[in-house]
Amino acid sequence: MPLFKITHRLTGAVLFELECGSLKLCVQAAVEARANLARANLADANLAGANLADANLADAYLAGADLARAYLAGANLAGANLAGANLARAYLARDYLARAYLAHANLAGANLARANLADAYLAGAYLAGAYLAGANLAGAYLARANLAGAYLARANLAGANLAGANLADANLARAYLAGAYLARAYLAHANLARAYLAGALKIAPEEIPVIPKIDAAILAAIEAGGKLDMSSWHGSEDHWCGTTHCRAGWAIHLGVERGRALQEKVGPQMAGTLIYHASRPGQPSPHFFASTDDALADIRKCAAEQSAP
Repeated sequence: MPLFKITHRLTGAVLFELECGSLKLCVQAAVEARANLARANLADANLAGANLADANLADAYLAGADLARAYLAGANLAGANLAGANLARAYLARDYLARAYLAHANLAGANLARANLADAYLAGAYLAGAYLAGANLAGAYLARANLAGAYLARANLAGANLAGANLADANLARAYLAGAYLARAYLAHANLARAYLAGALKIAPEEIPVIPKIDAAILAAIEAGGKLDMSSWHGSEDHWCGTTHCRAGWAIHLGVERGRALQEKVGPQMAGTLIYHASRPGQPSPHFFASTDDALADIRKCAAEQSAP
């Protein structure tokens, strides 16, 4: 039988290995053995139908992975990169997905009841028919997500960005939407009975600063003596005008007064996301919870592309 290895996405160190029939069997065995798969590289892995209950996949790289019908009860996926992953009909109830990157992921029919998706990035995700009862989506970015027919009763969507989202026929009964951004959201036949919508935000385009060649500008600021630190929005100074910022923080900093005003209105993650979308139209927002090394590598890559003739 072939030897399958699960490696660390940054160092390449072997986290688990097993002679077996498939990578899926190897991953299941690792989970059963309670191996620590945090920051594992499982990009494009075929894990359809896998039993991954209680797996520790925090900060794992699962972009493009097939997790359709996978059983992930109790799994820790905080900060995981699941961009473009197939999670259709997956069981993710009560899972920890805070800060996870799920851009364009397929979560159709997935069970996310009471899951923690706070500050998760779900731009363009497909959540049609998903079950999100009682889920925590506070601060989540759901712009242009398809939530048609989704069940969001009692969900916490405080401060969530739902701009342009499709919520047709969604059940939002008793959902908490205080401070949510609903511009251009499609709510035909949605059930908003007893939903709390106090302070739902509207942001005018002129409130969002546009930074030409934003990644090149951030890289230039770092190389001129600034510092990139992905562990906090604005470093230990915790101030938008300082010299240490994460990637979103640098976007806010370069937006000057409008950047500061936008952060005060919607918070740093959403402000950074909106500035990036305005500055790089048609491109997805970067992963704001990546490691410092990964973020800097991506900034350099994007800066090179933006500076190319």
